[in-house]
Amino acid sequence: MFGREKIEYKSLDEVRTMRRAGLVVAQALAAVRKSARPGMTTADLDQVAAATIHDAGATSNFLGYHGFPATVCASVNEEIVHGIPGSRVLEVGDVVSVDCGAVVDGWHGDSALSFILGPAGALDIDDPAIRDSADADLVRITEESMWAGIAALATASRVGEIGDAIDDVITAAARDGVELGIVTEFTGHGIGTAMHQPPEVLNFRSSHRGPRVKPGMCLAIEPMMTRGSGETVTLADDWTVVTDDGSRAAHWEHSVAVTEQGISVLTALDSGAGRLAPYGVAPVTI
Repeated sequence: MFGREKIEYKSLDEVRTMRRAGLVVAQALAAVRKSARPGMTTADLDQVAAATIHDAGATSNFLGYHGFPATVCASVNEEIVHGIPGSRVLEVGDVVSVDCGAVVDGWHGDSALSFILGPAGALDIDDPAIRDSADADLVRITEESMWAGIAALATASRVGEIGDAIDDVITAAARDGVELGIVTEFTGHGIGTAMHQPPEVLNFRSSHRGPRVKPGMCLAIEPMMTRGSGETVTLADDWTVVTDDGSRAAHWEHSVAVTEQGISVLTALDSGAGRLAPYGVAPVTI
């Protein structure tokens, strides 16, 4: 797990191409979130993402990956990650997590988001109908842990500091009475000419500090949390990962580049400026 890893370091021009792929992913996820309605199936969401990626002149890096049969992973409620889009019908109150990737000129982007479905579509997390619910806490805190991890990367000397920051958000939430389980079996990763590359990016505090953070490093930071245990079960389709106790889960992810000038969130439309500002981090525009 923590053996010697060959990390791919990118030039600024290569990072710029990854930014193009990241923007396609951002647009695809935004289209999926905007289109989601009760009564749709997860296969319908997949079609929205596929059309957006095709129209942008990019290709999906999920479709065909080790035999994966779809453009996105669509995971609902107790499904944590790698849900195969299909006939599952979306209902009001569902927690929906969508993971998407795209390739532009051989360079990859990868991102994920979670939302709660209301009667007319995806709800803002501060909507009065849900803002005080346990599901809203789950989605909000999981997202915040991701941004904390991204902010930590801006000043980190080792990759392991990302996991420290993510873990700290979950620990603070527990002190405030919101207990979430950290999924430890799945981690973030390097990204570049392949979707999954070294190094592993842990979502929890560990004595393993990971490699040194250097310019040219690109990482996909993706915490997954549950309302119960962090333990998982993989279903018979060999893809869909669910919580072992049936609790609901959320998943957030962004691809982030480290440059000589600072970090840049390649899969965020604003490069991460809005969500990183409270941490005192000003991302670089690629």
